[in-house]
Amino acid sequence: MTTEVRVPTLGESVTEATVATWFKKPGDAVALDEMLCELETDKVTVEVPSPVAGTLNDIVAAEGDTVGVDALLANIAEGGAAAAPAAAAPKAAAAAPAASGGAVDVMVPTLGESVTEATVSTWFKAVGDSVAQDEMLCELETDKVSVEVPAPAAGTLTEILAPEGATVEANGKLAIMTQGAGAVAPAAAPAAPATAPAAATSSGADVEDAPSAKKAMAEAGISRDQVTGTGRDGRAMKEDVASAIAAAAAAPAPAAAPAAARAPVAADDANREERVKMTRLRQTIARRLKDSQNTAAMLTTYNEVDMTEVMALRSEYKDLFLKKHGVKLGFMSFFTKACCHALREVPEVNAEIDGTDIVYKNFVHMGIAAGTPTGLVVPVIRDADAMSFAAIEKAIAEKGARARDGKLSMAEMQGGTFTISNGGVYGSLMSSPILNPPQSGILGMHKIQDRPMAIGGQVVIRPMMYLALSYDHRIVDGKGAVTFLVRIKEALEDPRRLLMDL
Repeated sequence: MTTEVRVPTLGESVTEATVATWFKKPGDAVALDEMLCELETDKVTVEVPSPVAGTLNDIVAAEGDTVGVDALLANIAEGGAAAAPAAAAPKAAAAAPAASGGAVDVMVPTLGESVTEATVSTWFKAVGDSVAQDEMLCELETDKVSVEVPAPAAGTLTEILAPEGATVEANGKLAIMTQGAGAVAPAAAPAAPATAPAAATSSGADVEDAPSAKKAMAEAGISRDQVTGTGRDGRAMKEDVASAIAAAAAAPAPAAAPAAARAPVAADDANREERVKMTRLRQTIARRLKDSQNTAAMLTTYNEVDMTEVMALRSEYKDLFLKKHGVKLGFMSFFTKACCHALREVPEVNAEIDGTDIVYKNFVHMGIAAGTPTGLVVPVIRDADAMSFAAIEKAIAEKGARARDGKLSMAEMQGGTFTISNGGVYGSLMSSPILNPPQSGILGMHKIQDRPMAIGGQVVIRPMMYLALSYDHRIVDGKGAVTFLVRIKEALEDPRRLLMDL
């Protein structure tokens, strides 16, 4: 019995994805829920598990292909015994022509809707090199994604028709291979001098990096030689890029300052600039934030909170909390609880506009904004209003780690009703956060800073934090916004109010 592997639901407004990596090849045995491949969208990386145990018969969508929702990715023959013959047939068929020494064309793969051409960015192999089937030959760049081109068969690369930097049309020819290792050696020799420059350019680049790592490098503006690959054969992974970014942050580059603002550039400075194309994730972030400004009547109101009591409570119980629950007690659980408390009193902040209707949510799905090497993402903690401090802290820690690793699913970033953004971890003293549509409110947390305060006629030093609530004035009035912030202030300055629901 054959089971189809299809593209899962990618989320609201996401209609297509790119097949980034296949972890299995035809003929491989797969277990139930074992990862088959990885898809990349303009928002997240989506892993596709096996729906059954059996053998991978064939791959319909190759790496680099653009696929729509519910598109067919592959077929699996259920059961180990039944699948073996089916898997053996393709292998036998592939082996037969390999010995014949026939020529095989390497073609540009499907680039996706509305994409008609690509640029050859890197050749991983030179003329005369032996290649295995499905080994990466080159990488193409389009205005949407990077596409890796695997070898269609095992053999030797005979001729490169499109060198690095060349623009190729969809379904154009990239190179010619000769199948079978033995029959290729003579053919490779005469072609080598003609393509010597291509071979020289490709030397040292015979290991392809993970697509997610390449996107992270493009986003951070760092070159490949700044990243130490820890993957197979030195392949750069997303974690390696994050480590390189952290190392660069520890030693700030003097050239960072001029890049802060765009100004007319003198001719002698032109060669010191670097232009990097925005990743799909960064383009989506930019579009959504601008759409938010254009759609909502956005306004920000401010207040400040004395963090003395929260800090004292945390200091007193943090060791016992860690010992019992296995997770550190941070400030985010206090703010999440305080927001849930305030949202019950001011429900319009937890609502959204749908046409001419207001949709009130009788639950709180709390979005926690998290910065990652590739951009800002907002994982959602569902039913946060019904969770304990420990459950909230565990959820924040787990989703934060998955966000940094690029492993969040679309489902984990959808359905939020309110968002908290903590710019204080980066040292921000005050800011105006932008709404995360279609939500009507977002709370900005900031740096805790000792400031002189007048309390009881005396000037005392207290740890203070500015709070900022950005809200959609179409649905939230000024009174409701101010009341919301005051309730958060009261709950944090006297945490006992949270326990008594006051």
